[in-house]
Amino acid sequence: MNFVAAALMFTGFFFLLVGTVGVLRLPDFYTRMHAVGKCDTLGLLLCLVGLMVYEGVSLVSLKMLYIWVFILMASPTATHVFLRAALRAGLKPWTRTEGRS
Repeated sequence: MNFVAAALMFTGFFFLLVGTVGVLRLPDFYTRMHAVGKCDTLGLLLCLVGLMVYEGVSLVSLKMLYIWVFILMASPTATHVFLRAALRAGLKPWTRTEGRS
């Protein structure tokens, strides 16, 4: 059981790391937010599932399940709101033709 929990948590940490690298390497706000939105949601959910597996069936696991559901709803919604606000503010998406002469 501990091996499954550790594997889930390390997989979650891997996705969190990939999201961080995406923020540092991607060219504009929209692609960075895409990386953060996808990787952070998946990474946090996998870490929480790993903690629930490690804890077993208990009140603590139920509380973590509530946190899991909240993150599942709130993170993609917040990412969408940020991206829509940037688009309405006039921030142009990056294109391959930028920077070429």
